[in-house]
Amino acid sequence: MNLEGKAAVVTGASRGIGRAIALELARRGARVVVNYHSNEAAAAAVVAAIEAAGGEAVAVQADVGDFSQAAALIKTALKRFGRLDILVNNAGTTRDQLLMLMKETDWDTVLRVNLKSVFNCCKAAARPMVRQRQGRIINITSVSGIAGQAGQTNYAASKAGIIGFTKSLAKELGSRNITVNCIAPGFIPTDLTADLPAELKEQIIAATPLGRIGKPEEVAYAVAFLASDEAAFITGEVLTVDGGLVM
Repeated sequence: MNLEGKAAVVTGASRGIGRAIALELARRGARVVVNYHSNEAAAAAVVAAIEAAGGEAVAVQADVGDFSQAAALIKTALKRFGRLDILVNNAGTTRDQLLMLMKETDWDTVLRVNLKSVFNCCKAAARPMVRQRQGRIINITSVSGIAGQAGQTNYAASKAGIIGFTKSLAKELGSRNITVNCIAPGFIPTDLTADLPAELKEQIIAATPLGRIGKPEEVAYAVAFLASDEAAFITGEVLTVDGGLVM
């Protein structure tokens, strides 16, 4: 799964799963745009880690929920590396609450960050990938988008939307040698899961056949596979990396 010479954009790459993805793609030879929204220091640390290992990366600030900023992010990647081979849509947020208590702004924010950002970045990246007649788009969804989760109607809806979006775009771009897939992580310890009640975490682990939580790196390995030439005949798929939680 050598990615030498490939250029990648990873959104929400300053922390958690996005950080692990950026590091893994770089480890396999890809040049990486490390996108971040507000944590400049964390993004710079990811770039520094990649460069220390002999890789090439650049941190680019953009609120990918805004179309103009997402388009500028893709344009920056093309200007810096001359091409775009891999787009990983990882940016995400949560505003967990029971529907009866959920504020409209909590719904709108989650759909904007989690789902609209995928539309924004894919729309901006599709044309240059079509011109290249080659590309890999990997969207990070969630097992919540497959099975649902109480208190996450907004999050689950956004992640389920990513699955439908992925399958539709795979059909649109397949004839141009562009694959579009998504990965649905299970319980991975990140900033987004830090506030989950301890009881819920224990329930999730108990329901996971492998009996443990996952690691961000385990999601990153799956992304690297789908980004590689070895996955050239896989498109429109949802790969669950969840220890068997929703099989």
